[in-house]
Amino acid sequence: MRYAIVTETYPPEVNGVALTVQALEWGLRARGHEVMLVRPRQGGDASAPAPGMEQDVPTLRPATVLVPGTALPRYQGLRMGLPAGHRLAAKWRDFRPEAVYVATEGPLGWSALRVARRLQIPVATGLHTRFDCYMGEYGLPWLARGALGWMRHFHNAGQATLVPTRELAAEMQGKGFRHMVRLARAVDTQRFDPAHRDADLRRAWGLQDHQLAVIHVGRIAPEKNLGLAVAAFRSLQRQRPDARFVWVGDGPAREQLQRDNPDFILSGVQRGHELARHFASADLFLFPSLSETFGNVTLEAMASGVATVAFDQGAAREHLHAGCGAAVADAPSFIDAALRIAADDDLRAILARHARAAVIDLHPARVATDFDAILASLARSRSCHAHPSPA
Repeated sequence: MRYAIVTETYPPEVNGVALTVQALEWGLRARGHEVMLVRPRQGGDASAPAPGMEQDVPTLRPATVLVPGTALPRYQGLRMGLPAGHRLAAKWRDFRPEAVYVATEGPLGWSALRVARRLQIPVATGLHTRFDCYMGEYGLPWLARGALGWMRHFHNAGQATLVPTRELAAEMQGKGFRHMVRLARAVDTQRFDPAHRDADLRRAWGLQDHQLAVIHVGRIAPEKNLGLAVAAFRSLQRQRPDARFVWVGDGPAREQLQRDNPDFILSGVQRGHELARHFASADLFLFPSLSETFGNVTLEAMASGVATVAFDQGAAREHLHAGCGAAVADAPSFIDAALRIAADDDLRAILARHARAAVIDLHPARVATDFDAILASLARSRSCHAHPSPA
């Protein structure tokens, strides 16, 4: 079949949306489909397969449509695509997709949605980012209600809105979003594996085998609730003064974080094997974000055999069950869990083993199969409506 994927973020940008979309694209191609990828131009464009898919992707190169983009206001390092309606209409008349997946709600996403509707091509949208939750963190709390309405209008214009958890589907249905469809997430447990633990890397962090490495992986940005991770580490540091806090990622709050905490190790953005090596070389993963629709890094930490503390939502609610880590309800519980796990080496070892066991069967190929089935169902539904069966 022919599909089109439209996204405003894509590797080499490193964020959950970009990496998830890339995995979906390459998953469809591995299943033998033609896929047109539409995205903004950016420096250092990557054309390599998603991690773990290298041996499964057909040799046919994807059709990629690059459109103009611009910096995302107030969000350093990310871009959005500009409207490209005329160009997409021409492309989709020549290469008519049987279904379109629009992953982002920016100007490019809006124009793609309008063109698809005009050409009567079925559309699934992806709800990856809670922009309504971000408004307060960027000094614009009065825009939260408007952002929610804008998101609802966008997603309700499609035939399906894909979300990663049942929890999010129920929440957004309660806010007036229609046609919610769960598309589960997975993790590459060959790439993220405790076997990648590296004593040399730990020594570079200033740690011996018996000392504690705490890690945070993700955007260093206001909406990630990073102050709680800092507070939890400072509390456990009173029990474990030899502990070090390693931060992997970049973002608009990085400089302030470094100024306020000169003892923290800021490793910058890590990809591929280097990211897996950083995860596996840590002992405790702190993930304090309350704004995630999922949180892929939670699965990556669990697959890496790292004890994890996160809020009871998204990936943690789906997979971080009792005995695998701590999925907590509030900030005091987050700090308490971090203290308890940091203080008990035996407990951390048990949690690490159970965490990996909990995600070992989450195969990326299964997600690609489910994604394919959703798009194919939309295509069949539109075909049935366009060509009714005889009575």
